[in-house]
Amino acid sequence: MQIKIESSWKKELATEFDKPYFKELTAFVRKEYTSANIYPLPKYIFRALDECSFDKVKVVILGQDPYHGLNQANGLCFSVNEGVRTPPSLHNIYKELSSDLNTPAPTSGDLSPWVKQGVLLLNATLTVRAGNAGSHQNKGWEEFTDAVIRALNDKREHLVFMLWGAYAQKKGAFIDRKKHLVLEAPHPSPFSADRGFFGCRHFSQANTYLKEQGITPIVWVKKDA
Repeated sequence: MQIKIESSWKKELATEFDKPYFKELTAFVRKEYTSANIYPLPKYIFRALDECSFDKVKVVILGQDPYHGLNQANGLCFSVNEGVRTPPSLHNIYKELSSDLNTPAPTSGDLSPWVKQGVLLLNATLTVRAGNAGSHQNKGWEEFTDAVIRALNDKREHLVFMLWGAYAQKKGAFIDRKKHLVLEAPHPSPFSADRGFFGCRHFSQANTYLKEQGITPIVWVKKDA
């Protein structure tokens, strides 16, 4: 089948599309969309890759599942569309961002301005059933997104990986710490943010590292945000 995905990623991941797991995953996901309420919309499944080409990536933030609530999932981990109430984990991300950079927190939960600057907002699993967290885990998405991370690890240098929580840290365990900056902290969920996510200062650390490598840093908060 033809995979509709941004050209640079299609090239980097070409070998994945012919593997048995991916064919089984495709069949499963297609069936799910015809028989249940699935998030995000089909056109947004590969949005994280479509809007941040392989050579453009500077920072990778790993999530787990898409949001499973109404109107929340938009294909970018932790992000929601303009006008949608900021979910608890994103609220805590903004709280840390504000503290780290000594700036007011953004008012919108839309993280697409980060993506446009080279922040890959990648969930480990790219689809989910409405109201049923984890429902599309262990169907093949994790193998696919491992391939995304592996391609970046192997073929790029001086990237920043933000691994929040044990799940993300396990998924990113193979990343070469000599080639890339790997920042680890507890998950920003209300259940764990107090255990070290608050105060981790990942946003300023990322920019310091990028500047040291001669790479334009990320504008995490617009001046008028």
